[in-house]
Amino acid sequence: MKRINEYKKLFNVEPDTDLKALKTTYRNLVKEWHPDKFAENDELAAEAEHKSRQIIDGYHFLVSIAPETIAANENEHISSADTGIADFKLKGQLLEVSFMDGSTYEYFGVSKNIFTRFVNADKQLRFAKRNIFNSYLYRRAKKVA
Repeated sequence: MKRINEYKKLFNVEPDTDLKALKTTYRNLVKEWHPDKFAENDELAAEAEHKSRQIIDGYHFLVSIAPETIAANENEHISSADTGIADFKLKGQLLEVSFMDGSTYEYFGVSKNIFTRFVNADKQLRFAKRNIFNSYLYRRAKKVA
């Protein structure tokens, strides 16, 4: 969740911002912080390099969690989940689940309590379908190979 808030703050976007507005903001930020705008010996050149990478990463991340993107990829998410869970791990409140088809999804805001219940469930896939997959904001982290 920290990463989401950090990128939303960088782009100064609201939760209901559409992809068109996000793209406009992205383009304006790239123009402002493009490393080629600064001379090599300029003090801001290194900062511009870092900032431009952060802007690009933030844009791709925010596009991947946008409601339009999630809706467009919902069928892929469901079919990946139907193949079964291959592996999973929790980092803070980020649950990363790898499926048998090779795709990996990240679920944001998963509490330790939910994760513990997931790990201890008799049928983890059924628990995840009912309590995680459709309840938490997610994005595809790795595409199917």
